[in-house]
Amino acid sequence: MATASPSPFVPQNRLLRALSPTTGPQVLLTLHPVALRLKETLITRDAPITAVYFPLDAVVSVVSTFADGSMREVATIGNEGLVGVPRFLQAGSMPFTAFVQVPGAALQMEAGLFDQTVQTVGSDFAAVLARYTQAWCTQLSQHAVCHGHHRVVQRCARWLLQTHDRVGRATFPLTQEFLAMMLGVRRPSVTIVARQLRQAGLIAYHHGVIHVLDRPGLEAASCECYGVISREMDRLLGPADTERLAGEAAPRS
Repeated sequence: MATASPSPFVPQNRLLRALSPTTGPQVLLTLHPVALRLKETLITRDAPITAVYFPLDAVVSVVSTFADGSMREVATIGNEGLVGVPRFLQAGSMPFTAFVQVPGAALQMEAGLFDQTVQTVGSDFAAVLARYTQAWCTQLSQHAVCHGHHRVVQRCARWLLQTHDRVGRATFPLTQEFLAMMLGVRRPSVTIVARQLRQAGLIAYHHGVIHVLDRPGLEAASCECYGVISREMDRLLGPADTERLAGEAAPRS
């Protein structure tokens, strides 16, 4: 198993960045870098969680699968956190599937080693994981509220902002199929919403690739759920580098 070089990865994952100077290097030595492929399944529904992942610029969707085979997103995980929270909670599995929505880099830890590290590295690692778990629960709850209360265009703007935060760049792949699954709507509705955001000059969308053109405008188009989730994540893990993102996707004159 390859060993990750600690220092380059710390700023890229907010959970790891929140660890103390003593605990951080100890945890990083147990991780190794992996490249996550598009649609790769990281956790299978009701199956044992065999590894956990700390995304760097990849984005992972956690989805619920219905009896007819259709899927609905319940959470998204990126460079703010951890894929495999139930393992930390000693659940061992979860009734959802986690797969890669935006390909990219992550740090992986085998599940047994993760259990051991939580127990042996010290209370700081467990405390940061607990704070992230609280933030993740807030996201789950807010997503449920958002889906039942806000318009599709608002939810789409919120989702694009969160993905922009997680990948750290203004351009990222996103198919209509994925976006329909994330928003819980049919693909024709996605086409209409994407056209609205394009006509407003907020995004460009071509051949399954999104480019955020106007981040402040996208924030104005989003519902308040983006702010609720972001503020809770900032409170529990520390602020994200949103100034750089805002500069990268400033409104065009």
